[in-house]
Amino acid sequence: MPAARTADRRVVDWLPWLLGLGALWGSSFVLIKLAVVDLHPLWVATGRVGFGGLILALVMTVRGLRLPRSPGAWGHGAFLGVVNCAIPFSLFAFAGERIPSLLSGLLNSTTPLIVLPLAIFAFRTEPFTARRLLGLVVGLGGAMVLLGVWDLSGGGHDLAGQLMCVGASACYGIGTAWSRRFLSPRPEPPIVAAAIQMIVGVIVMVPTALLVAGPPGVPGPVPLAAAAALGALGTGVGFAINLRNIGLLGASAASTVTYLVPVFATIIGVTLMGEHLTWHHVVGGLIVLSGVGLAQGTGRGRRVGVDPAPSG
Repeated sequence: MPAARTADRRVVDWLPWLLGLGALWGSSFVLIKLAVVDLHPLWVATGRVGFGGLILALVMTVRGLRLPRSPGAWGHGAFLGVVNCAIPFSLFAFAGERIPSLLSGLLNSTTPLIVLPLAIFAFRTEPFTARRLLGLVVGLGGAMVLLGVWDLSGGGHDLAGQLMCVGASACYGIGTAWSRRFLSPRPEPPIVAAAIQMIVGVIVMVPTALLVAGPPGVPGPVPLAAAAALGALGTGVGFAINLRNIGLLGASAASTVTYLVPVFATIIGVTLMGEHLTWHHVVGGLIVLSGVGLAQGTGRGRRVGVDPAPSG
C-alpha cells in the first residue's frame, strides 16, 4: 500500500477493518448458499438490495445526507442498479444452487481483470502498459484453470453455475469501470450513489421476482437470517466499511481486499459447509490473484487506484 498514505497510520487503525471487510464479503457466498435453501434466487437478490438499501438509508440519515434531484445522478444510478446490483446479485444467487460457495468466491476474484480492459480501452481512465497486458493474460489463464476448461463437465462442478459467476463478475467489472468514468467526477457522495443503486435494484427486482418466482412464501429462520445478513451486512455495512478504508488508506491500498475475499470464502466454505477444494481451484485461484497483482501495477511497480470490487 502507498507509504505516503499509511506511514502515519498505526496497523491497529486499518488492518482490523480491512480483514473485517474481507471476511464480510468472503462470507457472502456461504450466506447465498444458505438463503437459496428456502428462497428463490431472485428473492435472495431482492433481499440483498432491500436490506442493503435500508442500512445505507440509515447511514445517510445519521450523516444528514439526502437523495439528489439531478437526472444525471439517477440516470447513472439506474444503469448501475441493474448492471451492478440486480443482474450480478441474481446470477450469484442462481450459482449458489449449483456450485460450492468457495468456488463462487474464487471466480469473483476475476472482476478486476474485467475492470482494467474496460478502463483502458472503453473509458480510457487508465493507461495501457506491457505489465498490465501480462497481468491480464496471466489472470485469464488462471480463470481457465479455475473453470477446468479441459473438462466439459466444468472441472467436476456445474459448468453453468461457474459461467453464471463469470457473468456476474463481468457485470461488476462493467459497473466499476462505469462508476469511475461517470460517477467519480460527480458531486454526490459515494454512499448516496450506492443508495440510488439499491433503490433502483428494489424497483427492478420486486416485480421481476413476483413475475418469475411468485410470492416468496415463508422461509425458515436460517435462510431468512442468511438473506437479511447478506443484504444488511455484506451489502450495506460492507459498503460503509469499504468507504472508510478508502478514506483512511486511499483506493490503492483499500483494493487489497480483492486478495482477501477469496481466501475468506475458501476458509468459510471448507470449515462451515464442508466443501472441498480441488487442485485446479487452488492453482487457478493463485494464478488469478497473481494476474490481478500484475494488472493493478504500473511499469514502476506502484499499485494504481483500483476500487475494491464488489463481492457476491
